[in-house]
Amino acid sequence: MPRFSIIVPSAPRRGTLDSVLAQSFGDFELIPVGDAPDAPAVRDSRVVPVRSPRSSGPAGARNAGLRAATGAYLLFLDGDDSLAPGALAALDARLAETGDVDVLYAEHERVPWWEGQPANPAAALLATTPQDAFSPAEAPQLTGVRLPAWGTLYRRSFLAEHRLDFPDGHFTDVGFGGLVTVHAARVAVLRSVVVRHLLRRQGERENEPGRHHAELLDRTELVLDRAAELGLSEDRSGPLFEQLFAAVLKTAAHPTRLPRLRRRAFFRRAGRLYRRHRPAGFRRPAGSLGVQHRLLAAGAYTAFHALHTARRKASAAGRRVPRAKGLRTRLHYRRQLRRRIDPDLAVYCAYWGRGYACNPAAIHAKAAELAPHIRSVFLVTADQVPALPAGVDHAVIGSRRYWQVLARAKYLVNNANFEGAVVKRPGSVHLSTQHGTPLKKMGVEQAAYPVVAAATGSFDRLLGRVDRWDYNLSSNRLSTEVWERSFPAHYEMLEYGYPRNDVYYTATADDVHRVRAQLGVPEGRTALLYAPTHRDHRTGFDGRLDLGALCDALGDDFVILLRAHYFYDSPDDDRARPRDERIIDVTGHRCAEDVCLAADALVTDYSSIVFDYANLDRPIVVYADDWDVYRETRGVTFDFLGAPPGAVARTPDELTAVFRSGRWADAEAAELRARFRARFCEFDDGRAAERVVRRVLLGEPAERIEPAVPLARRTPAPAAVPTAALTRS
Repeated sequence: MPRFSIIVPSAPRRGTLDSVLAQSFGDFELIPVGDAPDAPAVRDSRVVPVRSPRSSGPAGARNAGLRAATGAYLLFLDGDDSLAPGALAALDARLAETGDVDVLYAEHERVPWWEGQPANPAAALLATTPQDAFSPAEAPQLTGVRLPAWGTLYRRSFLAEHRLDFPDGHFTDVGFGGLVTVHAARVAVLRSVVVRHLLRRQGERENEPGRHHAELLDRTELVLDRAAELGLSEDRSGPLFEQLFAAVLKTAAHPTRLPRLRRRAFFRRAGRLYRRHRPAGFRRPAGSLGVQHRLLAAGAYTAFHALHTARRKASAAGRRVPRAKGLRTRLHYRRQLRRRIDPDLAVYCAYWGRGYACNPAAIHAKAAELAPHIRSVFLVTADQVPALPAGVDHAVIGSRRYWQVLARAKYLVNNANFEGAVVKRPGSVHLSTQHGTPLKKMGVEQAAYPVVAAATGSFDRLLGRVDRWDYNLSSNRLSTEVWERSFPAHYEMLEYGYPRNDVYYTATADDVHRVRAQLGVPEGRTALLYAPTHRDHRTGFDGRLDLGALCDALGDDFVILLRAHYFYDSPDDDRARPRDERIIDVTGHRCAEDVCLAADALVTDYSSIVFDYANLDRPIVVYADDWDVYRETRGVTFDFLGAPPGAVARTPDELTAVFRSGRWADAEAAELRARFRARFCEFDDGRAAERVVRRVLLGEPAERIEPAVPLARRTPAPAAVPTAALTRS
């Protein structure tokens, strides 16, 4: 029997599992609980996955782990938690000092989602408890209500003896923690941090508005009824009662947690519980909280409501939506917002209106096939209208129709963000598709990099736009983790892959040859795509590389496709790009996917195009002449050069040597590319657009969406010049 069973429900992140498996104390079993049939990708005999349907919620997942556990003590973690280094050794050492206890409370850190120092709220609560093991009567402030279930150690036989598990529904920690403390006979504390808990900006259900807040009263009643049955002493029942009703009053006073029509019913039921369970001799708190206690005891909802009206008005006054420019435009938009949402209207936009492109275009095309009843309008700038494919309905950004469709559409799809003046209407569905895998820092994580932060502008406004998202698209697990940190909000993450990458698995050899002919690639030439990314610390196009000299070194068998970042798709930047018949400028070509299909190999630096191109399983060379500068000024999410997709060069001479030696397409390069693809091409299989349409536009349940086909079973589009031929050249 292991010493500890560590139960992690709710799709634990790899970092959570790693923090457990890296512990110096090894006598434990790790029980990740989820709804997936397969075990997590961790090869360790101590990992014992347990299945629990998503419909059972967090309480069901924890209970499933509890039933499967065999350890002497149970420790629960949330999916975003991590164990502090040495935590298990510290727990074991403390138990050696105290002997067996029913509950061992420990300190924990709450780590802010963005900035500020971690908080340790349990420290003050535990500081006044006895040094050795003690009876709960000796520390009545430890009621279990103010301490989370995660990070506390429970003796498994104690829970089994009293048949204690997590109540279904919400506020399950309140119910479980209260019941545990009511039944416990011998407890102890550990005055050091065991768990580091990530605080999300949004997404905590207990902080979201809705009817589920009534369940707080269910948990309160459950704990107080049990305390009454056991005849809990007045010294213990008083703090328990006060802490429970502090949470109840906080909810009753909150301006948005409860639906307006249910606030009075919540207050009246709370008042009945208050009067029934108020301990003899209970003294109300002082100040405003004491006034609220009196009003609750009297059932005086009108007075209670009046007490908080001023605060609610002040809060509402601070929440203002940016306005559209121009009085007539604002009035027109407001009129449209008063009309009902059109349930069969979808609006798409890519790159702030730069044309029909990227993930929105791929979803738009698939929606026409799978959801033809939904009318689609693509938003573009006026100069992009002539380039739109035939049959694509559009609205010019800033026009009256633009504001009309934004106000009326049920579905709004963007690979960047809609402008701040756009209102998120109840019932509308916003999908952020993103437009690349984030090697560089994104969103609020840019705040630590002054050059980027200055260009980004207000992070408050950015987060206001992110708050509109209902869904956010991810192409791999790195993206999922970065998006959650960079754009913290309450949305559903869709790990479906990028729809724009579907073509890499659906295109044929004829498609590849057709695109090459359109771009002017001479027959039989090896086409190298050179796609450098944008440098925030520079202005204007900077190719970073003398392409003419590279062409001289490569010889007549090669041609270079130059694709500058879309920030440089302007006449001024066009003049700055090289003029050479061996260099084909494809910056202005609408479809980046076509350009990738045409290329037999990729030369890039830190552009996100490398993650998309990797799906094609063709050679990739990284030219990283300014990696240190880029990393320091822009910030990166992982060590790109430590796990590259192919050969790496830092100088023009090294780049030339990579090609002359054949290292750009040899077996070692293929092995690097295989590892890179396994990590970053996990969800792209040619059916991402279908998954998105079914989940978002057709509303199919998440559990009915088929997962991505395993990488080994996918066949990417063939290159015009096969890799084997490149190796011989």
